[in-house]
Amino acid sequence: MTQARLASCIPLPLEHKVLVTVIEKAKDWALMHGVGMRDKKHFTKDAIQIAPFVLLPSPFPRTEFNKAIELQPILNELMHKVAHDDDFLEHTLQNTLQVDEFTAKLFEIWVKVKDEGITQSLSLGLFRSDYLLQYPEGNKIKQVEFNTVASSFGAISSNLPDMSRYILRQLGHGDLIKNMPENRALSGLCSGIIEAYDLFGVPSAIVLFVVEEVSYNICDQRFHEFEISEKRPDIMIYRKTLNEIFEETTLNDKKQLMLEGYPVAVVYYRSGYEPAQYPSSKEWDARLRVERSSAVKCPSIHYQLAGTKKVQQALAAPGALEQFVRAELCARVRDIFTGLYSLDFDESGERAVDMALEDAERFVLKPQREGGGNNLYGADVRAALLRMRRARERAAYVLMERIVPPTVAGYVVRPGGAVPPPVTDLVSELGIFGVIIGTRDKIYCNRQAGHMLRTKLADANEGGVAAGLGALDSPYLLDA
Repeated sequence: MTQARLASCIPLPLEHKVLVTVIEKAKDWALMHGVGMRDKKHFTKDAIQIAPFVLLPSPFPRTEFNKAIELQPILNELMHKVAHDDDFLEHTLQNTLQVDEFTAKLFEIWVKVKDEGITQSLSLGLFRSDYLLQYPEGNKIKQVEFNTVASSFGAISSNLPDMSRYILRQLGHGDLIKNMPENRALSGLCSGIIEAYDLFGVPSAIVLFVVEEVSYNICDQRFHEFEISEKRPDIMIYRKTLNEIFEETTLNDKKQLMLEGYPVAVVYYRSGYEPAQYPSSKEWDARLRVERSSAVKCPSIHYQLAGTKKVQQALAAPGALEQFVRAELCARVRDIFTGLYSLDFDESGERAVDMALEDAERFVLKPQREGGGNNLYGADVRAALLRMRRARERAAYVLMERIVPPTVAGYVVRPGGAVPPPVTDLVSELGIFGVIIGTRDKIYCNRQAGHMLRTKLADANEGGVAAGLGALDSPYLLDA
């Protein structure tokens, strides 16, 4: 299908000398304001390089941007209710658990903790709902996925609008700045951690960030720590890997998670969302210990299970939303769903397989994974379905209709990339952050908390920035 085009905020291409000069300024601005990551090829803790970014803010319809903002608290509550509906989670995931070992291990911890009696009924969700514009439906937002664990780039994305404004002014287009929305994602997400800390109610307690062995996305993580320390100097933050949590923490008789003599109030996961982050039983034991504790988890294990693709697919089924969302809101939520199909071994699963084999280009095949780079497209969808048509592993995937977004011309600036980069066709994915804190029976806070825009080459399938596939961006809002 031919993709539509949106006009760039200013005419392109830029004159060569102007382009080279403004990119040099933009790169220095990025480095000096923490729009950076560590170099994966030549890793050192002593240096960062620019994170990939789009030089000019990308156009996005204002009405659809506002729609996504307004929907976020509704989606937060939806996922909160799903996470606390034991029967729905169990029924939805039953086939996946038989073939997806990672999801099964998470589920096993959830069951074990429930059977023992949940120590901490509060959960903290720092969520992100991701959207592409669907050109064939008039550039309306369609949900790509809902992230409930390690939702990243809230911190760096908060700096992107200032960078884009600086660039527009340097190019003599300061008059366009009025079309760029404020982004307070960092402040909003960190206030969620602080509120959860205060609800825990132990003044000597600490906050624990669960991190990878090597953190490439260090700016995004550290800015959360700096923001919390600025707002609340009394809160001490520790960074530990799952292996270090296994080695260095204990549970006391009050089920408090103790680290260096301090009780842990909030555990914020920036790791623990993919199998490679659990290389041994120690990491799984650490996850179980945290889940058994009185610490407020972000996310709790049932929030993480609620964020699986299988749950997303189940919620798109007729009548599913009505179990969790007020009747008058169901149509608004359903409107953002694209076609999602189960691949279970039943009549509807067989229909979905046949449909995908007939026209594989229309679909994306998604496993139960976060972090980017896991989905299958086009010919790979056909090959995978032919290979596992009779195999149990089929049930670990969901089939999703491919969203066809409009393109826009732009420049992607990458570390070590061509200077100047060529004008290329790009597509953008909008992420809206949300914060929710609550128990099964009570929600203490629920709000939208800023946004991110992630942009990739129009012919690229995946767009994860941390995975090296996309670039950070800012929305330039278009009035119809």
